[in-house]
Amino acid sequence: MKNLKKLLMVLIVILLLVTSCGKIPKLENGQEAVATLKGGNISIDSLYEEMKNEYALSVLVDMVDRQILEGIYPADDDEQKYIDSRVDQLKLSYEAYYSNDMTFEGFLYTYYSVQDEKMLRNIFSLNYKRDLANDDYIKKEVITDKEIDEYYEKNIYGSMKASHILFKANYEDGASDEDKEKAKNEAKTKAEEIIKQLNETDKDKVAEVFAQLAKDKSEDSSASNGGDLGWFESGDMVASFEDATKKLAVDEYTKEPVESDYGYHVILKTGQKDKPSLEDSKDKILEALTDEKKEEDVDNKLQTRALIALRKDYDLEIQDDELKRQYKSHVESVAYDDDEQ
Repeated sequence: MKNLKKLLMVLIVILLLVTSCGKIPKLENGQEAVATLKGGNISIDSLYEEMKNEYALSVLVDMVDRQILEGIYPADDDEQKYIDSRVDQLKLSYEAYYSNDMTFEGFLYTYYSVQDEKMLRNIFSLNYKRDLANDDYIKKEVITDKEIDEYYEKNIYGSMKASHILFKANYEDGASDEDKEKAKNEAKTKAEEIIKQLNETDKDKVAEVFAQLAKDKSEDSSASNGGDLGWFESGDMVASFEDATKKLAVDEYTKEPVESDYGYHVILKTGQKDKPSLEDSKDKILEALTDEKKEEDVDNKLQTRALIALRKDYDLEIQDDELKRQYKSHVESVAYDDDEQ
């Protein structure tokens, strides 16, 4: 309770801008006064009791999580890059829209309720570590062996090598839907003409002809290399390109144009490596499934559960009865399945 009161005093300074200079006055009952005024004074104890219902649990949980997570996930270069990136984004927003009206500190206080950049960085640091804890929880407690096996069968394959010829849907910014559709159809028609030429080519000359057509016609930077994209693995290419390539045999090309955000592709598969083992693929599968779980978790309940479980592992016991009641309600508000209670 003593430490929590000290932390709340910091909040009071931020929220109420009370002075930190000179001696703290004492009330008649011996309590320290946080504010004095005609007709009655306000003690730190009374303010603590008032604020406890609104702020204290959130502050306490942040303190608990920070203490736990800093031991598990020490600061590293990846965390620093994340924090710097978030701060830089806010500074760009400030410079673009608010710099003429207020200081950066004023901007942070007005729109993000933080006193300065140091406090902001501490918040981003805690959020980063909480996300790491969430990832670990999902991998250990949420993803099942069945899901891993199914993902391995459906999505993991050996590295592939391919060449392509790309035609872009070229239109000006602000083009009408009609003009965009016209440009897409023109690009698709060009791709269809390439496929027609390949269909008329002797099988043993397809690779040679394809490379020359790529050099002459492709609108991709790989044109100078005959459209060669080299080896790639799952996730390296856009989904439509990857799916189309998986279906091809080596030395086979797509018989229909493959559409992506880049335009229309004609793809020639030139290599296929053996599928890696489940054991060698497991880390990659866990990362992919974790991303899927987090994307589906629109209410952020997984992270809430992860942090509740972590605090339990560290034997968290809240001594203040009111805060203990609040935390119990917080835990019970998370919708657990029967086997997770």
